[in-house]
Amino acid sequence: MLARLSVRNLAIVETADVEFGDGLNVVTGETGAGKSVLMGALELVLGARADASAVRDGAKDARIEAEFRDVPKSVDAVLDEAGLPPCEEGALIVRRVIGASGGGRVYVNDSATTVQTLRALGRLLVDVHGPNDHQSLLDENFQRGVLDAYGRIDHASYDAAWKRLSELKGELAALQGDSSDFAEEVERLRYSVDELNAANLTSEDDDDLPARHAAAAHAAEILECANAAAGLLSEADESAASALIAASARLREIARFHEPAAEWSEEIERITVQVQELASGIAESASRLDADPETLQALDERLSLVQRLKRKYNCPTAAALLELRDARAARLADLEGREDRIAELSAKVADAEKAVGAAGKSLSAARARAAERLAKSITKELHGLGFLKAGFGVALSAREPDSSGCDVVDFQFAPNPGEPSRPLREIASTGEIARVMLAVKAVVAAHDEIPVLVFDEIDSNIGGEVGRAVGERLRSVAQHHQVVAITHLPQSAVYGERHLAVSKTVSGGRTRSTVRVLEGDERVDEIARMLGGASLTSVVERHARELISMAAVPR
Repeated sequence: MLARLSVRNLAIVETADVEFGDGLNVVTGETGAGKSVLMGALELVLGARADASAVRDGAKDARIEAEFRDVPKSVDAVLDEAGLPPCEEGALIVRRVIGASGGGRVYVNDSATTVQTLRALGRLLVDVHGPNDHQSLLDENFQRGVLDAYGRIDHASYDAAWKRLSELKGELAALQGDSSDFAEEVERLRYSVDELNAANLTSEDDDDLPARHAAAAHAAEILECANAAAGLLSEADESAASALIAASARLREIARFHEPAAEWSEEIERITVQVQELASGIAESASRLDADPETLQALDERLSLVQRLKRKYNCPTAAALLELRDARAARLADLEGREDRIAELSAKVADAEKAVGAAGKSLSAARARAAERLAKSITKELHGLGFLKAGFGVALSAREPDSSGCDVVDFQFAPNPGEPSRPLREIASTGEIARVMLAVKAVVAAHDEIPVLVFDEIDSNIGGEVGRAVGERLRSVAQHHQVVAITHLPQSAVYGERHLAVSKTVSGGRTRSTVRVLEGDERVDEIARMLGGASLTSVVERHARELISMAAVPR
């Protein structure tokens, strides 16, 4: 249930803390007092789009907080998916901050989150029906949704079959595209694959090739310097090795008199061997250098080819060129096998269409069974709302399959005896649509799991005895759900188990809206105001007390 709604600096509401109760909560107040602001605040914590212009003049931000208790377990699944901690003891606190200069913040149980998460939570917690929602009842998609919700229709098999068919048709359409485009793509792919294959690329073209080219380009210089270095290390009369050998011999001469000299001599001998091996390695490496101009030319051509291909195909490495070649070769193979693939996909599409037809037939049968029950249930509700002789029907007709199935759902309505049922959109007035919508909500409410229902002026354009019937229906719905109803009708308002009144005052040139719980004489005064406006006579007051007394006794 929605336990509490706190509002700070939103439009004319400077501060408001509203506590809701179980069952039916009615909200009343004069036009412009701020009832719509409360509705807007609730919708904001359910993920509605925020507008900085709604922030009260002079405030840096608006803050709205809602506390829900005993929330359904499905809420924790949404929180888990969003990376938020689960509810503790079934409590959920949602807070939204809207900056006057734009931007805002969203918190769920004191953890920052996104508006998308709020919307996902809102769909599980609250169903809001506003004064402009009556026309949705005339929409075929809405009517189908009501039927499916009432019948708890399982779409899983049909949805899977339709998804499979859509994917196969998309793949087939892509292959059956313009033949000229197909031929051009095949030619482009074949040329690039042939060009890359002819290059005989390897991973060595990334590292070894540039190094080999640099060595070949400077072969003479490398050979000269390397031989000179080898000579200086080992071969020349005054080489490093000769100097080390001489040093070792001198140290051996004094080793008889100075023991460390023997170790020094041995260390020099080891160094001498290393120097000689280094000189030999330098000479051997230099001898392998190929200073042949033809070799250099071949390396030049190879390096130029690899660099050109990298630029042409926008690939940084030879390895990337090989990956590109393989991908294009695979695409080419697919296209060259196009006719075989088209035949294969066409067969699969035919099978998928049969699967959709079979699943659609089962879905239609389930809807037909639910339609009969739904029509009877709504007809019964309409009788209680003043349509004593009205009839309601749910007509199904076949159509080509789409994502929703193979059925056109059409709500039928006959408000007067002897008249045939006709589509609701053709005959219902605004007041009639409002009552039919309430009947629909009353029936579906007993079959869905959304815990909170909000009706914003569901009883507009009606009055008198029908208003009393609307109040009774709202209280009936409140046996299964918590209901919040904003109303202008005293005949409806008297059925509230908790009565909240919104009023506004002007102080210091500023308008302020406040909300308070009404009980006893205060409630009588509010019902009397709704009945007689400014003329709060004893007759009006007595009428108000009678309405409250009558509503307290179930019929």
